[in-house]
Amino acid sequence: MKKKLSINDIAKELNVAKSTVSFILNGKAKEKRISDELTQRVLKFIEEKGYQPNQLAKSLSTGKTKMICVLVEKISDYFFSHIAYHLETLAYKSGYKIIYGSTENDLNKTRELINMLRARHVDGYIITPPVGIEADIKSLLSDNLPVVLFDRYLPEVSTDYVGLDNYNGTFNAIEFLVGTSAKKVALVTLNSNQTQMLERKDGYLSAVKRFHLPSLILEVPFENEVETTTKQITDFFKKNQGIDAVIFATNYLALSGIKSLNQIGLHMPDDISVIAFDDHDVFNIFSPSISAIAQPLHEMSVQLFETLLDKLEDKVRLKDLRKVIIQPDLILRESTKEVS
Repeated sequence: MKKKLSINDIAKELNVAKSTVSFILNGKAKEKRISDELTQRVLKFIEEKGYQPNQLAKSLSTGKTKMICVLVEKISDYFFSHIAYHLETLAYKSGYKIIYGSTENDLNKTRELINMLRARHVDGYIITPPVGIEADIKSLLSDNLPVVLFDRYLPEVSTDYVGLDNYNGTFNAIEFLVGTSAKKVALVTLNSNQTQMLERKDGYLSAVKRFHLPSLILEVPFENEVETTTKQITDFFKKNQGIDAVIFATNYLALSGIKSLNQIGLHMPDDISVIAFDDHDVFNIFSPSISAIAQPLHEMSVQLFETLLDKLEDKVRLKDLRKVIIQPDLILRESTKEVS
């Protein structure tokens, strides 16, 4: 078996100091005033020999593993999987690798994942946090590990955050529905204290108050099975006759809701207008297609990665916090009536 080339081998072969080779490989040649001629000689040699650095040794010398942790609620979810895809592409271009994890909104699982990744010396974290994880996030920050929260934040924790304008996304959708002559607009949401869900609910409550509409809200548990959610939505619509528009606060609630509407026999948009929060590929192939309050996934991913990268590359001080609020897009399709 061919012996793997080491920094020590390179130094002996070129008759230079081991530290000099290390500085060149870590991009510190200029900083250490190593000549361009010597730098090029070392780089040419390692290219010819196909040198591959030992990542563990490199991380010990630089203090960096070039690994980023992305913890989301559920990696299989449309929104989170697309964010993850964009983040991975951006990270790869910058020389970083990503480790993913799904928290399932479970506090203990989230805590275990964070502890495991800390043991692996991950450089930075992008997290959609469950309520109750505040102390663990503060511990990461106290150890000078950059953390960017997204989708939802923790009011008691000061950290970088990238999220959507959930309040105005919902408010503006109801304003549109009012323009189509909707009189009874319902909100189907989660029974959750997560900030993004509270903002969507607040946007709804402000809008129905502003336009003098009745407040009709169904809150379902996050832990529900699909069949249970569908039944609860069905019961809600049967109990509240005459609802002529509905906003589903997540795309998966919308999928259950559409199934429920079909069972009841309500047709979109003649009987009821439907808008889903968070777009989904299948919404465009439904008949009728489903209107959505869409999160700009690529823009959000770029903001997330750049916010973390600036900290990782020491372009921004850890204590200088950034809050990015992105405006959603209201995508109108066939499930909503036209403005009167």
